[in-house]
Amino acid sequence: MTDIKFEKSPDGTPIAFREDGKDDLGRCGFVWLGGYKSDMEGSKAEALAALARETRRPSLRFDYSGHGASGGLFVDGTISKWLEQSAHMLLTHGKGPRILVGSSMGGWLTLLLYRLLQQADPAVAQRIRGLVLLAPAVDMTFDLMWAQFPDEARRELNEKGVWMRPSAYGEPYAITRRLIEDGRRHLMLEEGLDVQCPVRILQGEEDTDVPATHAIKVFGCLRGADITLTLIKGGDHRLSTPGNLALLRETVLRLAERSEGISV
Repeated sequence: MTDIKFEKSPDGTPIAFREDGKDDLGRCGFVWLGGYKSDMEGSKAEALAALARETRRPSLRFDYSGHGASGGLFVDGTISKWLEQSAHMLLTHGKGPRILVGSSMGGWLTLLLYRLLQQADPAVAQRIRGLVLLAPAVDMTFDLMWAQFPDEARRELNEKGVWMRPSAYGEPYAITRRLIEDGRRHLMLEEGLDVQCPVRILQGEEDTDVPATHAIKVFGCLRGADITLTLIKGGDHRLSTPGNLALLRETVLRLAERSEGISV
């Protein structure tokens, strides 16, 4: 495993990252964008890093502020802040052609990052050769949070600015009013997005955090010539079984090789 490095974000927060694989053959590489309250050491991120090493491709993974080994407080995080950090890390450490791979909230950030690049730097956007979205939690702060919260949670958010949401993966975690309000600036399901590169959505049929019906909404909001949605029988939100990880690796590698003109 490569050593953890640190890069200062635009606001000065230390962002922890790892660079896997080799960047000496000009091959299409990968960038991993993790989920909400996750980090770059998870099984899917590790599977992508291993693929990069095996195929001698550059790969970048990092922790948002308040996540993993990065600095900052989790409760201070917003979609705007994590998007800014993602753009900074891509522009600073993600040179050359890349496949963006985003999980859960990282799927939303992947689409937001792609849209940002289209608007601000089309030349960089052209370097993005594919998007792979795992259970993409697009518009999650509204569709999957605020719209689903019980009245008690909404009341606590309005009165206290924070609600401790129970989690099936460990201790309850803080949802802040700042996160919910900032998320409204980035809603994209209604407006949709034009995508010039291939998109692959991988979705578990039994995902209770980001339901399959939500993935269908994401699929419907994207406009492009090569967009597919794969529904995985029995798959949960984590999509971390050996079979799920093999599918992730195969999907990402096929897009990378296709961008290089390799017959697949």
